[in-house]
Amino acid sequence: MEQLKHECGVAMIRLLKPLDYYQRKYGTWMYGLNKLYLMMEKQHNRGQEGAGMACVKLATKPGHEYMFRERAEGSNAITEIFGIAQKDFRGLSPMQLNDVEYAKANLDFAGEMYMGHLRYSTTGKSGLKYVHPFLRRNNWKAKNLCLCGNFNMTNIDEIFDKVTSQGQCPRIYSDSYIMLEWMGHRLDREVERNFIEAKEKGLEGTDITDYIDNNVLMENVLKTTMPDFDGGYVVCGLTGSGEMFSMRDPWGIRPAFYYKNDEIIALASERPVLQTTFDLECDDVNELEPGHALIVNKEGHAKIEKILERRGDSACSFERIYFSRGSDRDIYDERKKLGMQLMTPILNAVDGDVEHTVFSFIPNTAEVAFYGMLRGFKEYMNEQKIKAIEEMGRIPTHDELVRIMNMYVRSEKAAWKDIKLRTFITEGNSRNDLASHVYDITYEVLEKNVDNLVVIDDSIVRGTTLRESIIKILDRLHPKKIVIVSSSPQIRYPDYYGIDMSSLEEFIAFRACIELIKERGMHSLIDETYKNCKEEITKAKGDMRCCVKDLYKPFTVEELNNKMVELLRPAEVTTPIELVFQSIEGLHEAIPNHKGDWYFTGDYPTPGGMRLANQAFINYIEKVYQYEQKF
Repeated sequence: MEQLKHECGVAMIRLLKPLDYYQRKYGTWMYGLNKLYLMMEKQHNRGQEGAGMACVKLATKPGHEYMFRERAEGSNAITEIFGIAQKDFRGLSPMQLNDVEYAKANLDFAGEMYMGHLRYSTTGKSGLKYVHPFLRRNNWKAKNLCLCGNFNMTNIDEIFDKVTSQGQCPRIYSDSYIMLEWMGHRLDREVERNFIEAKEKGLEGTDITDYIDNNVLMENVLKTTMPDFDGGYVVCGLTGSGEMFSMRDPWGIRPAFYYKNDEIIALASERPVLQTTFDLECDDVNELEPGHALIVNKEGHAKIEKILERRGDSACSFERIYFSRGSDRDIYDERKKLGMQLMTPILNAVDGDVEHTVFSFIPNTAEVAFYGMLRGFKEYMNEQKIKAIEEMGRIPTHDELVRIMNMYVRSEKAAWKDIKLRTFITEGNSRNDLASHVYDITYEVLEKNVDNLVVIDDSIVRGTTLRESIIKILDRLHPKKIVIVSSSPQIRYPDYYGIDMSSLEEFIAFRACIELIKERGMHSLIDETYKNCKEEITKAKGDMRCCVKDLYKPFTVEELNNKMVELLRPAEVTTPIELVFQSIEGLHEAIPNHKGDWYFTGDYPTPGGMRLANQAFINYIEKVYQYEQKF
């Protein structure tokens, strides 16, 4: 219901043939540029705050530019950067535009290597200087580095100290810039290693340069930088000498997929993006394994290199529930299964009265889970029909069969996402009033005060939209009972690997937990947890645990659900409301290959995540105690 932001989407293409090959076969040398555009548009869901692209031309002569970059902010950034990239095309004759030699010599983005990025900020930092890709310049081609990624690093303070202790002075304190400087530093050392080798071989002048360009090993750079980083990441880069690489974190938190044939090598954050762009089947696309890197050298030779040993099996389950495109074969099936598995608790919530229940969903990401929920209830109703006939012990009459066969699952599109909140309205009451009308309903799809209304969503995070809009608007249908279903479990803990859920107090589940602790006079639990968190963050990396989990132990899921309903219920709504959440066991059954569930369980896969979770509770308590001494 509340839109979650996610960092970020990546796209890379390496052309393996000369540009004139694509001109002859596809009618344009812009084949790579056009495919990059399509890959980025197909991942627009992953980043709407900014976008950037980069291009490298191979085999350029001194005095001619060979690395190009464009960046822009805003939801139309993709269109803007590609418009800028093609500004030099305007005014050219068709002959000039189709002349590969002319394009290579005179047009900026007529290259062989392309990289694109879509950004969502999870840090609150904005401005063009934070938009990827980042570029590190040098007069040596091999020392030029362009970097982008889908990542959040949890130990950036440690890396900053390491970088500055070696004499570097990063211009900006952010994980992106510090990673650029750290990797750039190691790339410099790799170039210098080749310089020494070239001199030892007796090479001079430009022969040394050629030797360096042909012998840079990006795996050396990655192996001497990436062990230091804690977090979820897919890091992508281009060098001026023609190296291309993408590396995935050793816990497998962030996703990456690639495809290779004799014409191109391409990589993206999601499998369907490659399928759609290059007309592929699912099995044509490969997943980049955790701790591994896809590396393509200057000559276009690709390899998969293990950079780090695998450290865990924590692929982000939220990728499957919410962020990734539902058109992926496996994700579609997983989301349907999430919905199907909720049939029994929903049945209990409506006291088994399916006949007087209407099923719906909150637009738009919960639609696939809705289909799964319907399938579960259709199977249940078929069982009930069979049972009714069997219990008769005789051949039913025509009227009896009609009555039995008319037992069916009623589904309607009860809620519509109607308008977007206009951010230029800043006055609080006006914004709240407008927010309450973001959703609309289909009137008279229920029998008033007789039918239950079950609506499913993919997650319930903050509860703001539920309280300010959805519950109020659904209540206008006058249902007997509203059952709000989440296809994911209760979100109890912050995320530090790329989702904008970093503060405990924003979670409705956490606020409900604190309210229960207050009501039951369990203030010592808060004091003890605070003290334990303070102790934990002083421990060695591998010895920390998430003490915030202790707060939830005294309470059942149902107790937390009931308290959440109290917090979410608008004052004017008297209709009974019940919450139904997916279980952790159900999550793992539906999504068996993506075990990353720290936002539900507090089981962080990396030491940095564990440390930040404890720090989040410390920050929360110290902020609250500015206003009150005890709860």
